[in-house]
Amino acid sequence: MGGATAVGVLAAVFLLDKPWWVGVALAVGMVAAATAGDLSESMVKRELGIKDMSSILPGHGGVMDRLDSIVFASPVAFILYSIFAGA
Repeated sequence: MGGATAVGVLAAVFLLDKPWWVGVALAVGMVAAATAGDLSESMVKRELGIKDMSSILPGHGGVMDRLDSIVFASPVAFILYSIFAGA
């Protein structure tokens, strides 16, 4: 969370031309969403009783294990940035 917040603040100030607190909000929201995505995908795998979702990336949990955090974090980033677009 600390690393994401530091990167979020720097990105908001230098890349997005937004106040520092927008970077904090984006970082916290995205870390929470990414963690929720990872836990949700793990829960689905446990319910199905499987170790990997596919055999394309053996030992890594499959392709979905590589994308689960992004699938949840991307909409959160879009929504939060849309909210703070006027800031």
